Amino acid sequence: MAKAGDTIESPVAGTRAVFIKTARDTNGELLELDFHMRGGGGVPIEHVHPYQEERFEVLSGALRFRVRGQERDVGAGETVVIPAGTPHVWSNPGEQEAHLNIQFRPALKLEEWFETFFGLQKDGKANPKNGRPNLLQWAVISREYEDEIYLASPPLWVQRVRFGLLTPIGRLLGYKPRYPAYSGAEEPLAGREGAHPSAASGALREGIVVGAIVALIGLFLIRRRVSTGRRE
Repeated sequence: MAKAGDTIESPVAGTRAVFIKTARDTNGELLELDFHMRGGGGVPIEHVHPYQEERFEVLSGALRFRVRGQERDVGAGETVVIPAGTPHVWSNPGEQEAHLNIQFRPALKLEEWFETFFGLQKDGKANPKNGRPNLLQWAVISREYEDEIYLASPPLWVQRVRFGLLTPIGRLLGYKPRYPAYSGAEEPLAGREGAHPSAASGALREGIVVGAIVALIGLFLIRRRVSTGRRE
């Protein structure tokens, strides 16, 4: 569980964040971060916070925002507010490090998402280009934190179908939406099973995924045959 003063880093986005106020500090009303982004860094994925307002105050440097497809450059002393449900992405187009204050209202469980996502990236368990973990881990995280954040594309219903199919497989293989290694122990199990991301073998993962895909294809073919038989 995040505490004021804790620091997390994302090597993919080139960011370092210090928790100023957490959900526990504010009775769930606010999550506040002191944020630094290196020159040329940027959030790699356009996303949506469906129930949270996000407020950026640029303290030094400059940022470039794309909000609903419209780009805007913002400098020191300026503030940008992203309403809940608004697709957006942001980056640092310059060479100087950008320093900003970010606030989310309400806090929900976003601090856990940050801890998990940044932790996986820092441990090399995410794609170095887009920052995403493997598909099964991504599915488990996405289903757990859909109220906090989801991708701007594809449509949410497509994400729900896709991740809804993959999440049970991911959980079966030991993937979790949070890990004691990143967020502290929910129960007195730190250092035991589940403390770190799943170490299940690649062969086992592949076998289960292939089996699930074959089962889905089989189900589709059976339904199609039944449907054809009824028309005949």
